[in-house]
Amino acid sequence: MIFATLPTGPLEVNCYIIGCEKTMKAAVIDPGGNADRILQRLSELKLQTVMIINTHGHFDHIGGNGDLLKATGAELIIHRDDSILLERAGEHAAAFGLRAEPSPAPTRLLNGDETLQLGELTLQVIHTPGHSPGGVCLYVDDYLFVGDTLFAGSIGRTDLPGGHHQLLIAGIKEKLLPLPENTKVYPGHGPMTTIGEEKLHNPFLS
Repeated sequence: MIFATLPTGPLEVNCYIIGCEKTMKAAVIDPGGNADRILQRLSELKLQTVMIINTHGHFDHIGGNGDLLKATGAELIIHRDDSILLERAGEHAAAFGLRAEPSPAPTRLLNGDETLQLGELTLQVIHTPGHSPGGVCLYVDDYLFVGDTLFAGSIGRTDLPGGHHQLLIAGIKEKLLPLPENTKVYPGHGPMTTIGEEKLHNPFLS
């Protein structure tokens, strides 16, 4: 699997690029902004973007959606329970003293717990509500892209509209922690971790 990370947007969201080595088809996960930099990296990797996937709909994770869609014609994919947040990006950003443009409408809505095919790569969609109603994680090979569900030593905040602490904890414990301990966890902000590390040391999950 081809893999790259870029910090993007005003809150430095981790944007992830994953690509199939055989077909050179790519997915961009959580383009928080700086679409020009993302497109440059895709060009350097000689990848064709066919999917833009938002792990959830908060403004800091979707800022690059519009420019990437114009440049690539890719599908825009998000869970149906967060699709309304795409058009409310400005309201959400204003609460943080920032500005954001609404995202274009999605072209595919996820139900959760289905799969997406990216060339020869299979991405398992895991619905983990709690940070937002439609938060999802993406599991491919031994990589787990968790958005703002789980962080190194922490969890996503649940005090925003649509947040639910008990749902978040339940989703992490029931759906993520059973994955192999060597699974590499890539969050929406901050450093990567592993499932084994979070099982042992995350104080929110003890």
